[in-house]
Amino acid sequence: MTRDALLVQSVEKALRVLQAFDGGNRFLGLTEIAARCGVDKSAAQRFAHTLHLAGYLEKCPETRRYGLGKRLLEVTYNYLRSNPLIEAATPALIELRRFSGQHIKLSLFDDTSVIYAIRQQSEREYFAASLVGRRVPTFCTAGGRAILAELEPARAADIVARSDLAPLTPKTLVDPNLLLEEIAAVRRQGYAVAAEQVLLGEVVIGAAVIDASGSPVAAVHIAGSLAEWTPEEYARKFAGPAIETAQALSRATVKRIREAS
Repeated sequence: MTRDALLVQSVEKALRVLQAFDGGNRFLGLTEIAARCGVDKSAAQRFAHTLHLAGYLEKCPETRRYGLGKRLLEVTYNYLRSNPLIEAATPALIELRRFSGQHIKLSLFDDTSVIYAIRQQSEREYFAASLVGRRVPTFCTAGGRAILAELEPARAADIVARSDLAPLTPKTLVDPNLLLEEIAAVRRQGYAVAAEQVLLGEVVIGAAVIDASGSPVAAVHIAGSLAEWTPEEYARKFAGPAIETAQALSRATVKRIREAS
């Protein structure tokens, strides 16, 4: 987080406590919280206790360890409910799911990463794939590459340069030069195809959603199985619907924002 004169450091540290909990750590003790947040144990205790009283952390009565609280679900709900893009996208993605029978996702652009805000399951989906809020590197997702292709080439190159190019699978493309070539190809064709870049056995089509200023803000993803499709077949079948849905959401988002203002 950028340091400036208006920054309230205690608030920043409290947020670090919440961010210390990830999918692999349901409960943390004070020593673990302190180590993950870069504070001493006494500070970790005060922050955790305050967040517990406010409902953002819960405490296991047997172990006295902390976990994320239900109040965070309320904050998430309020964000999703108030976002005009998500409001417009929900019925469109439900319809896309019905048409395609595939796993449908909407991701929001956040610089070097995208965050899944809507996920419509296919019939053979696993639990984690149905949850919103997962953050994934922009460079390796189909939607992320579609977003990068809508940026000025220099800005796209800067995001790639600042990204942690750690592979998510053995097939993840991590060479910066090859990534920029791939982004240029996406720019020419108007959509991205990514095979086994985030999950082995998965093929994904991505198309960018554009806001009123002409900037990419999100992406539509259609994901399927390489056991059923080749990447070329998948693109022929689903690139058109992905682009059409993304363009419809671009128009709807512009309209709703103008109506709200």
